[in-house]
Amino acid sequence: MPLTPSAPLQVQRAAQALLTRPGTCTPALRQAVEAHAAALSGSRERAAQDLPAELIAYVEKVALHAYQVTDQDVQSLKQAGYSEDAIFEITLCASLGAGLARLERGLLALAGG
Repeated sequence: MPLTPSAPLQVQRAAQALLTRPGTCTPALRQAVEAHAAALSGSRERAAQDLPAELIAYVEKVALHAYQVTDQDVQSLKQAGYSEDAIFEITLCASLGAGLARLERGLLALAGG
């Protein structure tokens, strides 16, 4: 699971913990959400991953327009069978992917790339 190698070590450790430690969602799902959000947000290092159909719109909204997430978005995921803990993990992973992609692009710009 490639993360932005130029990210500070603390960021890399936090990302690794979120994506690999035991949680409500499987590590594979959390990693796919993170990679999908990173690709949407312009990462050059990660390709979008396949997600369950019911997560695609939510992950895209969190990654690109987080301020537009509504209670109805969360309710839709609950109706699809996701617990509040799972939705929280999915939200964190999508936010992480988007944030790391933006960090990657910013560091690249600072380096003149």
